[in-house]
Amino acid sequence: MMNLRDWRALVLWPGVFLLLAFALLEAGQFDRPIAQALFFSAGRGWLGAGAGDWWAHDLIHGAGRWVVRGVALAALAAWVLSFKVARLAPWRREALYVFVAIAASTALVGILKMLTNVDCPWDLAGFGGERPYVGLFDGRPDYLPHAQCFPGAHSSSGFALMSLFFALRGRHRLAARWALVLGLCVGIVFSIGQQARGAHFLSHDLASAALVWWVLLALYARMLGQSHA
Repeated sequence: MMNLRDWRALVLWPGVFLLLAFALLEAGQFDRPIAQALFFSAGRGWLGAGAGDWWAHDLIHGAGRWVVRGVALAALAAWVLSFKVARLAPWRREALYVFVAIAASTALVGILKMLTNVDCPWDLAGFGGERPYVGLFDGRPDYLPHAQCFPGAHSSSGFALMSLFFALRGRHRLAARWALVLGLCVGIVFSIGQQARGAHFLSHDLASAALVWWVLLALYARMLGQSHA
């Protein structure tokens, strides 16, 4: 069970920040101006396409996904081996938590991406496409094809590495903080790569960060909370 300090640090302040940031982006409709200022111009197109394809698509998107999958598979292997290797036994719960947390959080974002019916920036008029911009909470015209671009799936896999923070915080607080920084940085890099390609707006990746955080926190309370308390 979390004490008041942990509740504020893990639930209250992240929730307030993420909700306010997302509300600001939606209310002010800042997604498109941010994309135009940082990642897109009519002359060159998307920063991460064409000459930038190698770093945005091949490196951050292609190779990046295998880094996260490698962490998840390593955690699963550690859990399996913990029944045979005595040194891994104390970390059995944590290893299983990391695997389940990465799989569950990315799966949730992937399912929501299929259901929300939101366009990718590269499909929109003014960004290289032909479709009109439709806000997240606006009615979508029936003539438009189904879209699958909200929330950001690739960034969610990077943010899912924050599971290492929760796995470590009950044993090594300093290492846990560095793991949190790692997960945030990888998620941000993945977000930048996808926004540079035109695959997502900033709000798409911010929503992914929020969803991943709540899934990780809920699973932490369920799987590790008692032992870490």
